[in-house]
Amino acid sequence: MIVRPALDRYALGRQLSMLSNCSSEQLLERGSIATTQHRARRIGITGAPGAGKSTLTGLLAMHRLQEARVGVLAVDPSSPRSGGAILGDRIRMDDLAASEELYIRSVGSRSTTDGLSDNLPEMLDVFDAHGFDEVLLETVGVGQAEYAARCLVDTLALVLLPDSGDAVQAMKSGIMEMADIFVVNKADLPGAQRMVADLQRIAAVSRKHSAEQWRPTVLLTSAKQADSIQKLSAEIDRHQQWLRSAEQESGVQAERARYRLRRIVERQLSAHINQLPHHALRLPLPQQIALVLSQMASNH
Repeated sequence: MIVRPALDRYALGRQLSMLSNCSSEQLLERGSIATTQHRARRIGITGAPGAGKSTLTGLLAMHRLQEARVGVLAVDPSSPRSGGAILGDRIRMDDLAASEELYIRSVGSRSTTDGLSDNLPEMLDVFDAHGFDEVLLETVGVGQAEYAARCLVDTLALVLLPDSGDAVQAMKSGIMEMADIFVVNKADLPGAQRMVADLQRIAAVSRKHSAEQWRPTVLLTSAKQADSIQKLSAEIDRHQQWLRSAEQESGVQAERARYRLRRIVERQLSAHINQLPHHALRLPLPQQIALVLSQMASNH
């Protein structure tokens, strides 16, 4: 059994709340979060609404909790008008067995449109600083466009339903090239085996593998079948081991840094555009762009 300092839930909660409400300017003023060299393994769970991501994430967290400190960060959709979020993922996971080494937090998607949340890279850094071994990141489930999750996690699992048409949509959107593991959830429903065969066929066509590349697998899972959760957990471990053996960590860290920088710039750019007076929007487009860029430059 690994011995580690007790988890300070109060401090962790305060840090996450502060970050979830930070503007991009406040984030820059605050500076980087002080972290150790420790990095938690990050596992992304993505897929369409109704695919059972929350239940699957909860069961997976409980399974992996046996010898690890596990955090769950679930992104819920925010209203485009009010900015509020129901945070239903936290409600659905509240019946998980209590554990001192498990921490669950829901956050609103805020201004993002990529299935994630504002300041999410910084929130994940907080979990590193509190000594978590793993963080499960569940995306908002806006469809099959959550490419950004690929940048922020080590292992990405795409959750699909039998006979839902998700496989075709995934193929069209390109998410098939992003996921490390394909999960056909609610395997007790009709059409599950056919869905697995379709996914295997699509993956074989859409990806060209060399001997060194990771070959994604297709798994069947069900909340009613504990062994299916164990198999998913074992496949995640296998992918994590491949990452270490293939020395992929440097590339993963570079992509995370790019995403962090891009999101901050996008948020600042959006804020300046929203502040433009009406008369400025009647200027020729090149002048509008020049005005926004000059405002951004003057603020720094």
